[in-house]
Amino acid sequence: MDFHDPLVKRMASFLREIGLAIEPGAVPGPSFLPGIAVRHGALVIDEEHLSYPGDVLHEAGHLAVVPPLRRVALHENVGNDGAEEMMAIAWSYAAALHLGIEPEIVFHEAGYRGGASSLRENFQEGRYLALPMLQWVGMAFDPKRSQQENVAPYPHMIRWLREA
Repeated sequence: MDFHDPLVKRMASFLREIGLAIEPGAVPGPSFLPGIAVRHGALVIDEEHLSYPGDVLHEAGHLAVVPPLRRVALHENVGNDGAEEMMAIAWSYAAALHLGIEPEIVFHEAGYRGGASSLRENFQEGRYLALPMLQWVGMAFDPKRSQQENVAPYPHMIRWLREA
């Protein structure tokens, strides 16, 4: 069994390609984001209960920005580390652009405690919150560092998954 929604299917394909575990499954009862659960390092998506497909990229961002040993151990709760939350937001923006998905799908008005439009505006204006943290863990570079390394700057990602 796989996903039916073309957008969820496209995101799932990308997430699998970069090495994240993602699978369809039941997410009964309450979860942090409707229709999405993290189980033993895997992202479980219940399309029937998924309210906002863009939430898939945000939750995947949480898995992507933690070190591998923590990633496989995450279960139910991805944590409440503010830096990791900001990196997950920045990661999901880069992933949306990479996939050709409008940022409004990820940063929808029902999310981000009413701050979705502010996040979209900041990213669209090149004010990339968490870029210093993504650079620090070797996932993306700012314009100066990208020029030194001869690679494209963020929102281009050097690597999609954090290493040790």
